[in-house]
Amino acid sequence: MHLVIRDARVIDGTGGASFRADVGIRDGRIAEIRKEGTGPRPTAPRVLDADGLALAPGFIDMHAHSDLALLRDPDHSAKAAQGVTLEVLGQDGLSYAPVDDDTLAAVRKAITGWNGDGSDIDFDWRSVGEYLDRLDRNFGGQGIAVNAAYLIPQGTVRMYAMGWDDRPATDAELTRMKQLVAEGMAQGAVGMSSGLTYTPGMYANDSELAELCRVVAQYDGYYCPHHRSYGAGALQAYEEMVNLTREAGCALHLAHATMNFGVNKGKAPDLLALLDDALDGGADISLDTYPYTPGCTTLVAMLPSWAGEGGPDAVLARLRDDATAERIRHHLEVVGSDGCHGVPIEWDTIEISGVSDPAVAGHVGRTIQQSADERGEAPWTTARRLLIEDRLGSTILQHVGHEENVRQIMRHRVHTGGSDGILQGDKPHPRAYGTFPQYLGRYARELGILSLEETVAHLTSRPAARLRLPDRGLVREGYRADLVLFDPGTVAAGSTFEEPRTLPVGIPHVLIDGRFVVEDGVRTDVLAGRAVRRTPRLAG
Repeated sequence: MHLVIRDARVIDGTGGASFRADVGIRDGRIAEIRKEGTGPRPTAPRVLDADGLALAPGFIDMHAHSDLALLRDPDHSAKAAQGVTLEVLGQDGLSYAPVDDDTLAAVRKAITGWNGDGSDIDFDWRSVGEYLDRLDRNFGGQGIAVNAAYLIPQGTVRMYAMGWDDRPATDAELTRMKQLVAEGMAQGAVGMSSGLTYTPGMYANDSELAELCRVVAQYDGYYCPHHRSYGAGALQAYEEMVNLTREAGCALHLAHATMNFGVNKGKAPDLLALLDDALDGGADISLDTYPYTPGCTTLVAMLPSWAGEGGPDAVLARLRDDATAERIRHHLEVVGSDGCHGVPIEWDTIEISGVSDPAVAGHVGRTIQQSADERGEAPWTTARRLLIEDRLGSTILQHVGHEENVRQIMRHRVHTGGSDGILQGDKPHPRAYGTFPQYLGRYARELGILSLEETVAHLTSRPAARLRLPDRGLVREGYRADLVLFDPGTVAAGSTFEEPRTLPVGIPHVLIDGRFVVEDGVRTDVLAGRAVRRTPRLAG
């Protein structure tokens, strides 16, 4: 063994009681777990005294937007310092593979607010497999900061096969989409995501989605939808996804499973009853949440779906046209845009968290209502100008959540943790830097919503089971030595809405593949992360 972690409080990820033990590591795996008082203690050239620290499996971020951040930032302390050892990318139906040249150009514009415009990235891949290969050979072949798995983005697939048209797919187009999904799954993707309030993925009807889910199920993957509404009609949108995946025979993982906006205050029990009924009936369902109330997305995502047809350039043209812009305003403020989850927009809940053009940086940290008041104009006038001047690149915090819903959902038997962390912008959502210590510190230690052992299970073994990873998510002999050591008495998120890039406290050591990526609270130069590919297992 090359390392022994001595006298740790082992929280092994099962949810069972913790125990005191020495843990020996050899060749990137856990070689021995010796419980206190059960025999000779393992030895190694290096011994780490972990007295007073908890030792847990590395945390798995089930909903991450680090698709380009992992390629541009070797440090990536936003996640590494939290104890995250694996992120799931390709979320919300929009990412950078599979693509052709035209699709890549369009998707780069569409999600500039999530990941930047990519002008600093060499996009030398087109397929899912090539993207995963690029992760492995990044930074001169050293790899990436943390491990990464990938979901095939259904919106990108639709864009690739049929552009930005709001219409049903033809038979030939559906066949092409199914082929792209099958290729991505065979190349190592763990499933497929959708963004059903984002164009063009939202233009797909249920029969189209079910056909793609059947392909995912053939490869033992899962479907991860950002479904059609988290506001008005949220319960119906959840039910739609449950029914769709049960018909397709596909496992379902509900992304950032929240119940937001005033219409859903106190309605978490209704969602959980719906899920329990399906689970008791044999459905394969899991979900993730972040431990905060505000959401985070792009300002352009609030627009009605018809305004997005044709892609980003078409959106800008509509915004510049006074008559069309007035139609957009009416849908936003009166009707309730499908981009805003069917709820009339409240401009005092929409805070600008980041912009692409420094010339409009004065909006950051202010709500649209505040910026409009300062300028003596209507909120839509301010929002419209910002969308045009920032070329749709503005990100927002949307303050529409309910704490009681957050707490009830995180207790559920199929709950896992996901940051939904967008790393762009001057004031990103603090969940990007704080989700996992927030669970451990605020919700486990301070509020007692879950025990520490339960919390760790939600962040480790449960997501590993959803990802079908046979050797991650537990502190167990033979498993990969992706581990985090934290102080149960002090661990806490450092990030706040005022200072969102502050790193957590109480997490002194993080290991990936048995190598220290964080040591004594300091990020090392180790790049131990790799692409985690699902080994295809064709059904039948």
